[in-house]
Formats: sequence, structure tokens, C-alpha cells
Amino acid sequence: MRFVAADTGGALLTEDYEPVGLIATVAVLVEKPYKMATFSMAKYADPFNYDMSGRQAVRDEAFLAVDLAREVKPDVIHLDSTIGGIEVRKLDEPTIDALTITDRGKEVWKDLAKDLQPLAKRFWEETGIEIIAIGKSSVPVRIAEIYSGLYTAKWAIDYARENGRVRVGLPRYMRVEIMPEKIYGESLDPCEGGLFGEIEADTDGIGWELYPNPLVRRYMVLEAWRE
Repeated sequence: MRFVAADTGGALLTEDYEPVGLIATVAVLVEKPYKMATFSMAKYADPFNYDMSGRQAVRDEAFLAVDLAREVKPDVIHLDSTIGGIEVRKLDEPTIDALTITDRGKEVWKDLAKDLQPLAKRFWEETGIEIIAIGKSSVPVRIAEIYSGLYTAKWAIDYARENGRVRVGLPRYMRVEIMPEKIYGESLDPCEGGLFGEIEADTDGIGWELYPNPLVRRYMVLEAWRE
């Protein structure tokens, strides 16, 4: 099977390691052997003006995934929303009320469904491709999460080159390495079978350091600065 998956990850951090806002939404095409992306597409948010309720991330993920799927025609789309693998085109209000999620989560999804249910239904009618809200259990979603970390590192390089220095938090259980003309990243979870990725990037003139987030275990911090 061929999958398109989307996720949002990476956060701009304060000097006290508090998140300001999220940075990168990424859609990926994932094919066998399901260890990295065949193709990726990114959209950057403004972390200084970000809706941390979850609405912005899921909405951006759905629209970006559909944009990529129109190009690469996968078998299915996976979104990073853990609501039981339900087809998004079927998320009417009674279905959302029946979900085993928090009341706050239901309110978020009722708001999101106003845009996403028509999108998913129209896309399914046009292509036969389902958009599934499957969440973190999906390997393609995890690969999209890793790529969101790669694009976060790319954003950090560009920000540091313009502003001098920046500190960002990567998605859980992953590390990055900034190399000449590219950024490499991989999962730190030994149970994930060696998931990894890389993207091209202008890395000249940038210093960097990677270390554990002292406030939140399982997460690494990337600092980048202009040399």
C-alpha cells in the first residue's frame, strides 16, 4: 500500500524551554518498506501567533495531505488525530458525540468537522481515497512526525541565519544531524524499526547543538546560531 500521512511538530522554545508555538506541518508519501518518506511537502506556521488548541494543526494537516494526495494518488490518507481510525467524511455531530474522547476534544472536532468533513467527502467522491483519523498508531504518521522535525530544523537554520540564534524543540523520540547541504533525522525508539529521513537544506555558516529537553523527557532540543 501507498500512504499519504500528515503531522505537525517542532516548537519554538523560550529561554526557559517553554513552547511558544508550533512550526512545521508536513505531508509525506510513504511506500514499502515504510521506513522513510518517498516525497515530502511542508507548510510553515508562524509560531509567534499559533492556535495551540489543536484546531490549526489538524486543519493544516488535512488540507496539506489532500494537496499531496492529488499529486501522488495514494491508497489512503492518515491524519494525526487519535479518534479510532474513523473516516473523516463520516464525522457528523452524532458520530463525534459517540467518540470516547474528552468533551473538549469533541468540541474541537465539531468545529473542525465544519471544514474537514466536506473536504473529505468531496475528495472521496472524486478519488475513492479515504482520509482516516488514525493518530500515533500509524507508522506513516510517525514518519510524517519525523519529517516535521527535519523541517523544524530547517526553519531553525533559516531563522538563526537571519536573527542570530534560536532554540526549538523536536518531536518526541527523535534526533537530527545537520550536515553539509542536508539535514538527517531518525527515531530514537528502538521499537520502531529504524525510521529515518533526510531533506536538502542550505546549512552553510550555521553552528548547532542537540541535547535533551531538561523539562520534558523523551524530547530533544536543537539550538542553532549564525557563525
